Amino acid sequence: MRDRQELVYKGQDLGAVYHREETVFRVWAPTADQVELCIYPTGADSDMTECVAMKKDVDGTWLYVKKGDCKNLYYTYRFTREGKTEETMDVYAYAAGVNGRRSMVVDLESTNPEGFEKDTYHNPAHTTDMVVYEISVRDFTADSSSGAKAKGVFLGMVEAGTTNETGEKTGIDYLKELGITHVQLMPSYDFGSIDESVSIENQYNWGYDPINYNLPEGSYSTNAFEGNVRIREMKQMVQRFHEEGIGVIMDVVYNHTYSGEDSCLHKTEPYYYHRTDENGFTDGSACGNEIASERPMVRKMIIDSLCHWAKEYHIDGFRFDLMAVLDQETMRQAREALLKIRPDIVLYGEGWNGGSSALPFEERSLKAFMKNVPGVGAFSDDCRDTIRGDVFVGEAAGYISGMPGMEDYVRFVITGATDHELVGDGLYSEGTWANSPEQSVNYVSCHDNYGLWDKLAVSCPDATLAERKAMNRLAAAMVYTIQGMPFMQAGEEMLRSKWDEKTQTFVENSYNAPIEVNSMKWNLLHENSDMVHFYKGLLAFRRDHAGLRMYTAEQVQKNLRFLETHQPNVVSFVIDAAAVGDTAQQIMVVYNPSKEPVQMPLPDDAQWQVCIEGDRAGTDSLREVSGQIEVGGISAMVLIQQK
Repeated sequence: MRDRQELVYKGQDLGAVYHREETVFRVWAPTADQVELCIYPTGADSDMTECVAMKKDVDGTWLYVKKGDCKNLYYTYRFTREGKTEETMDVYAYAAGVNGRRSMVVDLESTNPEGFEKDTYHNPAHTTDMVVYEISVRDFTADSSSGAKAKGVFLGMVEAGTTNETGEKTGIDYLKELGITHVQLMPSYDFGSIDESVSIENQYNWGYDPINYNLPEGSYSTNAFEGNVRIREMKQMVQRFHEEGIGVIMDVVYNHTYSGEDSCLHKTEPYYYHRTDENGFTDGSACGNEIASERPMVRKMIIDSLCHWAKEYHIDGFRFDLMAVLDQETMRQAREALLKIRPDIVLYGEGWNGGSSALPFEERSLKAFMKNVPGVGAFSDDCRDTIRGDVFVGEAAGYISGMPGMEDYVRFVITGATDHELVGDGLYSEGTWANSPEQSVNYVSCHDNYGLWDKLAVSCPDATLAERKAMNRLAAAMVYTIQGMPFMQAGEEMLRSKWDEKTQTFVENSYNAPIEVNSMKWNLLHENSDMVHFYKGLLAFRRDHAGLRMYTAEQVQKNLRFLETHQPNVVSFVIDAAAVGDTAQQIMVVYNPSKEPVQMPLPDDAQWQVCIEGDRAGTDSLREVSGQIEVGGISAMVLIQQK
């Protein structure tokens, strides 16, 4: 038999292809001695009704055509090798029963909500025009303060008219007013750490543990037992977000599977889908195994899966978990395939590994190699840790909390990690790594590690409440005035915390902490309304000024100049905003992390309008100044010069 590395099936009919008259089952398993198709009436707890031998077909595939209408039948495959038989679900399953253990034949067209064929959303022209808000489906509405009836599920995400206990808008209505452009859904495919067959009330997990890559998580639906429901409800959620002008980014985890030997990938074709060495599975994900994306049929699986989500669910972009476990060629080919479906597709991810990978270093989709993967962005840990302090050392201070000597690193993130005459190395980068600002995803909070507010509590225990709020405002002002794509964790703007009342500690890694720790507490909208209004003002100001949203390195090089401040740790710059079509002539930005105010001369004799100062931000002028300004302690000031 030909080496399985050469047996590449290029067809688009892997899985169960449904037609009313027949369903075509095709699976790639080149080393199997025998493959059988097993039919069940339900997704769990029922006896097999039929088991038929499949026929060996082209390029390592096995084929069976079942006549008649097979809609909603559940099935598995049995693979026999050297006398040992393994039964498992379909790698290419698009529907499944409870806990994803039995695949289901699905008529995908029948799962479309009314009007879904007309559902459209267009991403902004450039990723620098986006503001991404990271959300867990469960976290978003699980707390009673969300006001949602459908708590912790897809439909709750888009429930209209919800309010918290003091009457402020929550949910999708709140997001629309906040001004974000996209939600990034934490894992919403079928994951393994939640038992969907029982109440999820006392269960919680982020979901970075894939079972089935091509179908939604059952615990986020109103009925995990019926395979069509989760599909229809996820589509309803996407459709509703689009109706409100909000795009949907999907967090995908193609770097590992929930288990190694027990995964459908391994049982279907052992030791092919995962990387191995003499000791067994290698662990570039730090989750027990890593996907071998460089192998032809694994690369195909990943690309086919991405295209399925983009076409079938109208997903607007993808965030890749531990993207450096994937090889650069897979990322390039994935983008090429997706652009044929969505010319405006958005792709970005974590440009690092979780552990030691078997993939050669130079092939990894590392942040340092993003110039080799044009059109794909990476999270800027340079930005995150420069601003707030080392993510892995809770007590470590950052620029906003008074760490000295950070000016050069701040300038690096201001330019979106692109080349500039006054920019050298980043905090973690030898030289710049982005082709354009569009590749730099700028953030100070995400689901991992401490959120911004908790980080400030841990790293600045002696700071007053007013000082910590000032640090938070400075961090936010930086994210929304530097070049690149801004990203925020849900609730950052309302000072969300993951405080555990039982242990009296901040939870740093809350992936399986109780929902009481992870859920969004919507009453914080009232308690911290000043901070929420500040964030709204920042988003509005950024949206109004193209100078903060430059999308080529050449624009940044030509139009952004740094000012000499003569003040330790104070960083200031001016943007020739009119050159990129801004309504303002110039934008001036000053960051002052010290506790004392500083005096700054304005760069010319013209009048300037102050739009961001202290705890106020927005598009309206707060006051007019000329000559010299005083920038308050632990604050940012942003001024514009009108044309």
